[in-house]
Amino acid sequence: MAARIVGWAHSPFGRFDHLDLEALITSVARDALAHAQVQADAIDAIWLGNLNGGFVPEIFCSSLALQADDGLRWKPATRVENACASGAAAVFAACDAIDSGRASIAMVIGAEKMTAISGQEVTRVLANASYVREEAAQGLTFPGIFGLIAEQYFKRYGDHGETLARIAAKNHLNGLRNPYAQMRKDLGFEFCNTVSEKNPLIAGPLRKTDCSLVSDGAAALILADESVARQFPRAVGFRSRVQVNDFLPMSRRDAVSFEGPRRAWQQALSEAGCTLRDLSFAEVHDCFTIAELMTYEAMGLAAPGQGARVVEDGTVARGGRLPVNVSGGLKAKGHPIGATGVSMHVLSAMQLCGEAGELQVPGATLGAIFNMGGLAVANYVSVLERV
Repeated sequence: MAARIVGWAHSPFGRFDHLDLEALITSVARDALAHAQVQADAIDAIWLGNLNGGFVPEIFCSSLALQADDGLRWKPATRVENACASGAAAVFAACDAIDSGRASIAMVIGAEKMTAISGQEVTRVLANASYVREEAAQGLTFPGIFGLIAEQYFKRYGDHGETLARIAAKNHLNGLRNPYAQMRKDLGFEFCNTVSEKNPLIAGPLRKTDCSLVSDGAAALILADESVARQFPRAVGFRSRVQVNDFLPMSRRDAVSFEGPRRAWQQALSEAGCTLRDLSFAEVHDCFTIAELMTYEAMGLAAPGQGARVVEDGTVARGGRLPVNVSGGLKAKGHPIGATGVSMHVLSAMQLCGEAGELQVPGATLGAIFNMGGLAVANYVSVLERV
């Protein structure tokens, strides 16, 4: 059996004081069922990507999906957590169940409610997704971790502050077209490149515009095995899907080399039987702009230290040879942790089915997704195609 995406749903991302985690989950569950035109009782199992870690009181939330429709009662439901890659982890778990024959039709939901606590508490919760005894316990936050990596990258390859600003400006410009994006505003290169009261330094060389947003949001997929998928009006298949995990402690690796993402990309492209030149687009994990810059190099689009070139020559821009984050990425779309990986798969499926509206990449046939947990610790790459 081989899993196919046959339906989806996506909520707006942003700050929604009137929506709790249950409302986010049940809304996209209902919408995905409707989009796939499948009855709830036909679902064999449910997987929920969700970090939580203290964002909300509900630590046992997998069965909240059953609130969407009574037809989901008695269905196995499992919460999956792998830091910021929780969404992709849930997608892969559902695919594994379908590929093994344990399920014919599965539902995957990614959801996070982050804004019910203070910004300071959000920073603390996220810091605990690091190697706590050496990192969070020493006061290192995730902006601090990526700020440190940016400093090390600059020391090794030269100051690339302008490159990071161009990546931020690119993704905010792309986000203007995304109806689900949290920030639909063209900030422009000059604003992103200038330290100011509205764009202060956050950590190391990273400015506010180099950091992704704190968000509420959810996305969902309906997956079916290839024989059942023939009954649906649309189907998107996985040419490959690869997970690579690295050591959690930064002290045990050269984090600037991004070796985990590099290995995941190499394996995924090899298993898909394609090269970067075959891809129509890529959605990558730009939790911080330095992460997107290093991803260009990890995926093989540029040599180590040369990622700036594909920004400057327009390769990764909308309309370029390989558009990256036409959705606006985490930078403009928002980053509700558990929802991010599912969102990437939803938006990529929309592209491949020609249903992406203003976001549409003309003639898209093959797309790649990179969802990352921690600093290059849990690395997921999918290559998708319309089937």
